[in-house]
Amino acid sequence: MNRYDKKKSKEFDMIAKTAFAPIYPVIAQQIVDRCGVRTGICIDAGSGPALLAIALTKMTALKTYSMDSSEDMREIAAENIGAEGLSDRIVTIRGDVQDMPFEDGFANLVVSRGSFFFWDDLVAAFKEIYRVLSLGGRAYIGGGFGNAELRARAAEEMRKVDEKWEDGVKKRFEMCNAGRFHGIMRDAYIPDYEIIDDETGFWILFKKA
Repeated sequence: MNRYDKKKSKEFDMIAKTAFAPIYPVIAQQIVDRCGVRTGICIDAGSGPALLAIALTKMTALKTYSMDSSEDMREIAAENIGAEGLSDRIVTIRGDVQDMPFEDGFANLVVSRGSFFFWDDLVAAFKEIYRVLSLGGRAYIGGGFGNAELRARAAEEMRKVDEKWEDGVKKRFEMCNAGRFHGIMRDAYIPDYEIIDDETGFWILFKKA
């Protein structure tokens, strides 16, 4: 599942800090509004350079674990977290979403933006997320740009560096249909969930009861 070597990690970090920079605070606020979790422990699965983890931690009292399968990306995340003065509240850790290095019931919130497109086994990943959630814990998993305006702005910036970027995004979002994910959630034995498919993106929200 490690898609990023050192070069690709640096490239994605630059994109995240430029073309994608405005989306993270917006998505973080949507997570807070929709999940209502402001304290406790959060895991950002497939955290990349940790910009969502940083935005979410800034607006809450959460202690966050920024987890990625790439060691190169984890190192970049640690640098970004340190630059924001959040090293005491955000821990970087290397791990795979299908086999996370956390005990049962560890987290009050698990989030992931843009990573699930690349997970090898979605059922296994969702089962694992459910495992690490505490009772009453929430998960917010999916992909999106916050709103239509931010998506258009990101697309405009990305076209300058990659003419085929939108084709790749369109292809990835083809996997995002409610029928498919109803089946995935059934197979993962997760009964209490919601699917959001609107201008904010495609998101799966669920609660551990």
